[in-house]
Amino acid sequence: MRFLEVDGLGQVSRVGLGTWQFGSREWGYGQGYAEGAARDIVRRARELGVTLFDTAEVYGFGRSERILGEALGQDRGDVVVATKVFPVAPFPAVVRRSLEGSARRLQLPRIPLYQVHQPNPVVPDSVTMPGLRALLDEDRIGAVGVSNYSLSRWRDADAALGRPVVSNQVDFSLAHAGPLEELVPFAAREGRLVIAYSPLAQGLLGGRYSADHRPGGVRAANPLFGTENLRRVEPLLATLREVADAHRVPPAQVALAWLIGQPQVVVIPGASSVEQLEANVAAADLELAADEQAALTAAARAFTPVSAVRTIGDTVREQVDRLRSRFTG
Repeated sequence: MRFLEVDGLGQVSRVGLGTWQFGSREWGYGQGYAEGAARDIVRRARELGVTLFDTAEVYGFGRSERILGEALGQDRGDVVVATKVFPVAPFPAVVRRSLEGSARRLQLPRIPLYQVHQPNPVVPDSVTMPGLRALLDEDRIGAVGVSNYSLSRWRDADAALGRPVVSNQVDFSLAHAGPLEELVPFAAREGRLVIAYSPLAQGLLGGRYSADHRPGGVRAANPLFGTENLRRVEPLLATLREVADAHRVPPAQVALAWLIGQPQVVVIPGASSVEQLEANVAAADLELAADEQAALTAAARAFTPVSAVRTIGDTVREQVDRLRSRFTG
């Protein structure tokens, strides 16, 4: 495992574990997963050197935090547990109550990284950050982070907090490479942390899906899996497969290694099994050559998905494909 040293957090593993699916119905893993596999995944993560575990008060309405706290057991005070306040009304008293609820569910007297889940479009950070600053001063939290913030809003949060907001958790992958332009350079200059969620683009970068093989379930609503985007992403996936073949590893490992190859970036993929966790963690030991990193970056920047809504063309093409398969199958 490789690590980054971050002020207020200590050593942060380059590969962490995202726990959105713990206790959440969206992914369809069920009660058996929550009671068995989720705990096994956390324990194995610790054995492999993972120190970053990300959750949120809204994941499973608190169940993710509860499952994670129980699974970490005596290790819970030795790792970087990162949770989030959902900023519906992010006034200091509300933020404090949210922190107390999360700490209780996680069984932690002090939460290492407390993040604002997303920017509130109406309430500015000058309202939110004083409450977080008080929690810092009382040592109830180790550091403040944000999520889904632009660079300008991240800087505004810094000013409102009166000290560095150490991290920004954003949608970041080969299929969503926007953070490369501003957030990653800022983090590299300032010694901050970019935490990449959905680093495999909900499985798109595993290489299993195509315009002829679309996923079901929660992924079906993701615009990346629309027929047109699955066609557009093929050159990127071809480059990804080429690099993966050269290293004799799965494409998903290369996709994670590309992110880890960026300065001050860590990844928090989820895992549906211990085996998937082990494959994700192995990406920390995969070093890409400079030309491979550059080729993947170029392919990522060249990928231009259609808008975040499914198009009528998607629907028409899918119907045509189904009719074609019916008459030619």
